[in-house]
Amino acid sequence: MHATLDERLKAIEFLKHEHKISTLCRVLKVNRSTYYKRFSAPPAPRTLENQQLRKQILEIYTATQKRIGAAKIQRILFRDYGVSISAGRVYRLMKSMNLPKMSTSKPAFIKQKRQVSLERPNHLNQAFNPPAPNQVWTSDFSYIPVGKKGFVYLCVILDLFSRKVIAWSVGPKIDSKLAVSTLTKAISSRKLESPVLFHTDQGSQYTSSLFRKYLDSQPITQSLSKPGYPWDNAVTESFFKYMKKEELNRRTFSTLQEV
Repeated sequence: MHATLDERLKAIEFLKHEHKISTLCRVLKVNRSTYYKRFSAPPAPRTLENQQLRKQILEIYTATQKRIGAAKIQRILFRDYGVSISAGRVYRLMKSMNLPKMSTSKPAFIKQKRQVSLERPNHLNQAFNPPAPNQVWTSDFSYIPVGKKGFVYLCVILDLFSRKVIAWSVGPKIDSKLAVSTLTKAISSRKLESPVLFHTDQGSQYTSSLFRKYLDSQPITQSLSKPGYPWDNAVTESFFKYMKKEELNRRTFSTLQEV
């Protein structure tokens, strides 16, 4: 099989310290002007731009301790560097640098089409993008392994406007007291000027008489997902997915205090 022009040019570049370039070009049947154009011409603007992008991507990837993938790096490039490129291009550059992308596998949920009761309506109805802060909060629990002793439980509350965690608590039991204490933190950290819609699944922690009684004393309207239908609280589910993937799965804990 005959070598391609690109392969012959690379061979000349590799052997140029052992033989004269003119000799190599004659033997490999490559025009000398073609060789010099390939290896002596200044880099194309796109090449220089990619070199700068790779440097910036590596800075971000290192600063985030190799946690994030192309989509998040794309946002940080725009936010911190003023660089606007597609996530696909970021992915291709990362691939050329041998930087692995984060997995985007979806949780395996069982879809159940059951209707929520009239006593516990779904006011949110998957409207996940409120126009301002303190309009919709969401909450859920997750477990965190602790040594060989079992688990501790994390309760978080997110403001859907910013998708940020505005309150969280960790405890040895997954109960209504942990939900109440977390909601108390959220309320004390925000100056509520109007009622907030508070959306969760129908876990017993959020439907107990203790929790519902607490809600009655606050400027909060409760909203609940349909039973067995995690897509109604998809933002919080997504937060836990990436919290585990990017942080908790990389660590081990011995005590609740460490968590």
